[in-house]
Amino acid sequence: MTTSEQRLPADDRQDFEDADRGLMARLEPGTVRDADGRVVWDADAYGFLDGPCPPTAHPSLWRQSGLVARQGLYEVVPGIYQVRGLDLSNVTFVEGERGVVVIDPLISAEVAAAALALYREHRGGRPVTGVIYTHSHVDHFGGVRGVVDPAEVAAGRVPVLAPAGFLAHAAGENVFTGPAMARRAGYMYGAALPKGPAGQIGCGLGQSTSLGAVGLIAPTLDVTATGQEEVIDGVRMVFQLTPGTEAPAEMNFHFPDLRVLCVAENACHTLHNVLTLRGALVRDPSAWARYLTETIRLYADTTDVVFASHHWPTWGQERAVRFLEEQRDAYAYLHDQSVRLINSGYTGAEIAEELRFPPALDAAWHARGYYGTLSHNAKAVYQRYMGWFDGNPAHLWQHPPAESARRYVEFMGGADAVVAKAGVSFEEGDLRWVAEVLAHVLFAEPGHAGARELQARAFEGLGHAAESGPWRNFYLVGAAELRGGVLGTPTRSAPDILAALTAEQVFTSMAVRVDGPRAAEAGRLLLRWEFTDTRERWTLLLSNGALTPMPGDAPRGEEPHVTLRLARTALDAVLGGGTTFADEIAGGRVAVDGDIGVLVTFGSLLVAPDPDFAIVTP
Repeated sequence: MTTSEQRLPADDRQDFEDADRGLMARLEPGTVRDADGRVVWDADAYGFLDGPCPPTAHPSLWRQSGLVARQGLYEVVPGIYQVRGLDLSNVTFVEGERGVVVIDPLISAEVAAAALALYREHRGGRPVTGVIYTHSHVDHFGGVRGVVDPAEVAAGRVPVLAPAGFLAHAAGENVFTGPAMARRAGYMYGAALPKGPAGQIGCGLGQSTSLGAVGLIAPTLDVTATGQEEVIDGVRMVFQLTPGTEAPAEMNFHFPDLRVLCVAENACHTLHNVLTLRGALVRDPSAWARYLTETIRLYADTTDVVFASHHWPTWGQERAVRFLEEQRDAYAYLHDQSVRLINSGYTGAEIAEELRFPPALDAAWHARGYYGTLSHNAKAVYQRYMGWFDGNPAHLWQHPPAESARRYVEFMGGADAVVAKAGVSFEEGDLRWVAEVLAHVLFAEPGHAGARELQARAFEGLGHAAESGPWRNFYLVGAAELRGGVLGTPTRSAPDILAALTAEQVFTSMAVRVDGPRAAEAGRLLLRWEFTDTRERWTLLLSNGALTPMPGDAPRGEEPHVTLRLARTALDAVLGGGTTFADEIAGGRVAVDGDIGVLVTFGSLLVAPDPDFAIVTP
């Protein structure tokens, strides 16, 4: 046991009391299926966590997973209820005068609908009278169609609130680089791994990600300033914008009549990510800490309960303030000490080895690295300020991984020799070194059977020892793919996310799919899009391999090579893969004037992303 683990208060049962407090009912059985009968969530699969910690799991992560695996309908205070354990995140139901306001409707429609049904079974068939997205990550909006009909929103009967900038950032994370993030999320959450003591036991923030239909209904009301007050169905809320914290667009909000504070994902029972391993913009832990200080200043005196969109609430004013202060201090310390070490000449990797929390924070269960870690967060702070380059000229123009690996392996005496030496290191327990040197072998000779198996064993050992859920899952998915091939990407972006985006966002998402070198050979192309349902007109200019969307007509009165008249829904259907331009033209849903060959050429230049690209091999 490490010194850090010895400081943990093993006899402290407060988290267990809080995680069980207010339980009204569990979902029985704890499985949710889609319309075709496919299981999209299985809470019962984690029943093994009731047993003692096995040697294949870190005791602290085992404890956390056992807490997070608890599922059911819980009362936070009279009038506020949560369903926990049916997805990576929690969904919260706030009762109003006529119905219920839904906060953060999970990842997929099926689990959100199951959560709403469980709530209604025990609290009555209240209609949904409002929806709130706390921030721009998919586990906080993707299941919205499971709780509200888009027609109700369109008709103005159900408002959808979100922080300013929500839609742009939701598009950036789930459309622009969505395929790459989804592939890496398969590693991070381990959804395709078998559940069990040697397999997937959770990811620290929640157990895993649901695998149902992901959707998005665009917000109808933006929260644009701290102090903004809104009343939905008689429920009074005062908002605090916290951009650049856990998400680029995020907000906390207070229920003054209930003395309850929602802190979104800015304060959970784990150290969070400054840079999530699935990939995202680097977050600002200094701003994160400052906003939590503002949260305490604004709401501490009028708050008796703090809840978030993950984990369990904290009850009692004194405990709630201490929780927020320790969370604040964790992000401030992480930031400030990383920057101090940067200015002493340390690189990101060196800071990651050096940085440790002071004893009080190190002993706080909610500041443990179950999801984010001090190690990769310190590297993220370095990346935020200093970028990818550590200042050493030797690292300025290195060979790409496969070419570098081939040279390393040759210098070290060939693949067989490296594997043999790695075997000795494995027996000595230096699994970090085994993983590093065998990565060179696998990028030089991906088919080397001995390297694949030994690397898989090293990954398993590292995974079973990891306190971080995402680290464990990354290692174990890597091992599984080395042995059995690519597991695939369990979650895919849903077509109706495109439908919620603005035309500019859609065209920008097309721009990042253009094959630049081939497009440069195509010359200058102008395509005009006239949307019959939204009455918008856009021009796309393809020039020098770059696609530029422009509202209205082309510059300087240039005539387009081709004009398309269509409903925006037709474009969404094509981009979502459900149809083609040829089919839409043949069906009369798209009218074309001008040179249709330009449309054909343009379509041929859009490259579909690879959702299953290799990670542990080249």
